Amino acid sequence: MENQNVYLKPVTLKNIFKFAVPTIAMTVFMSFYTMVDGLFVSNLIGTNALSAINLTAPIIQLVTAVSTMLATGGSAVIMKKMGERKSEEAKEDFTALILVNVLVGALMCVLGYGTMGRVFAGMNLSADVEGYCVEYLSRYLLFTIPILLMNNFTLYMIASEKATLSLVCSVTGGVLNMVLDYVLIAGFHMGISGAAIATGLGYSVTAVVGLVVFSRKKSLLHFKKPVFRPRVLANAAANGCSEMATALVTGIITMMFNWTMLHYVGEDGVAAVTIIMYVLMFASSLYTGYSYGVAPMLSFYHGEQNFEKLKKLVGISLKVIGFISVITVAFSLMLTGPLVSVFAHPDNPVYDLAVTGNRICTVALLFIGFNIFASGMFTALSNGIVSAVLAFSRSFVFMLITMLLLPLIFGVNGIWMATPAAELMALILSAVMFLRYRGKYGY
Repeated sequence: MENQNVYLKPVTLKNIFKFAVPTIAMTVFMSFYTMVDGLFVSNLIGTNALSAINLTAPIIQLVTAVSTMLATGGSAVIMKKMGERKSEEAKEDFTALILVNVLVGALMCVLGYGTMGRVFAGMNLSADVEGYCVEYLSRYLLFTIPILLMNNFTLYMIASEKATLSLVCSVTGGVLNMVLDYVLIAGFHMGISGAAIATGLGYSVTAVVGLVVFSRKKSLLHFKKPVFRPRVLANAAANGCSEMATALVTGIITMMFNWTMLHYVGEDGVAAVTIIMYVLMFASSLYTGYSYGVAPMLSFYHGEQNFEKLKKLVGISLKVIGFISVITVAFSLMLTGPLVSVFAHPDNPVYDLAVTGNRICTVALLFIGFNIFASGMFTALSNGIVSAVLAFSRSFVFMLITMLLLPLIFGVNGIWMATPAAELMALILSAVMFLRYRGKYGY
């Protein structure tokens, strides 16, 4: 099939980057405009509002977790079928999975509205911060279905050789988000509600474009009469459970960070955590974008049983990630002060907390990329169990251990040290799994 010629080309750095560069740019830009959200909120409303956004993160991560599971797991299953030349069946499954996303989104929206009041009331927050939390989340939940569709269409556009379109959608959505942040917060004085609405409308761009694009039959993947195969949904969930676990436990770990910081420092500590998370998220987006970009290639070569291309793709990928790791560490250390000052002025107590935290957490960037790629690789190879073990251990087990122990020994600095320590432990586990399954998959 002509549309699949990119999968038939030699595995070279140039051809890999044709897939990966648009997705890297896309994820970097998405993380960038998330940071811009924080920039507008912290400067136009205050650091209490910035803390509120972080405190709502665990609930938002639940939405992200489900959509990520269906998107990454579904993409792996469908592209494997495309590699096996079962294109019509793949399109039926694709349509069915998109409909599942819509139903799940509606259910999550209802559940979110029913529980958020009790959740924030039990956190012993100041009335100001609690009010910000409820106000922000109540607007954000209105966009649950578009957010689920956005996450899915992003990956399916990449798999359908429309990575550039995915990038354009992300940039357009990001610019819209930034413009609306200023207009709604500064112009219409909508406060944190304006920030939530701006974010939701920005995410909706990819959802709307995806509905149009995948309605056209000339697309490699397109909508057709769905066939609901329970096994396909089960396989998609199994393959994507590692990514779901990552997103889900990220929310749990965020709560732990928040509670620990509230205990040691107070609400200023939560604001500092938010700033550090923005910086780490921005750097990690490089690895996530690369992994998203090469995942369809990994799945296709696996379905095709082309071990030579698979081995070469993995080898080049490890070198690329190593190079990115060194660059991100260097830039993060050099730009710590300027990055933090964008969110908090030097005379704000949040500034010193965030500067110290960023310098310690930057060490984690040496390991994060390899861990993200390892988990994503096993998902693309349809080994959801190994991917889930890696993701769950990295995001929850190791973080839980380090978050409980290191603050007791080192105080506030121990909170910052938890992330690099957990990522190092995860890197060791990733290396073990990588070597163990090398013979089975031929990479």
